[in-house]
Amino acid sequence: MDVNKIRKVCRPIRIVLGLALIGAGVYTGIKWFYLGVIPLIAGLANFCPLCIITKKCDIEA
Repeated sequence: MDVNKIRKVCRPIRIVLGLALIGAGVYTGIKWFYLGVIPLIAGLANFCPLCIITKKCDIEA
């Protein structure tokens, strides 16, 4: 399993997911959707909190 390929795919998914959740929060007015900031920041910073928890990714990649 090539970790670099996984990380290249996960980053844009996190960014899109974060933006979608924030957009849903703005559209519906439900404040819980603003938690989309977490995957958005994780995608922009190229930081994966799940990699630390599961230890299945190479964080230095």
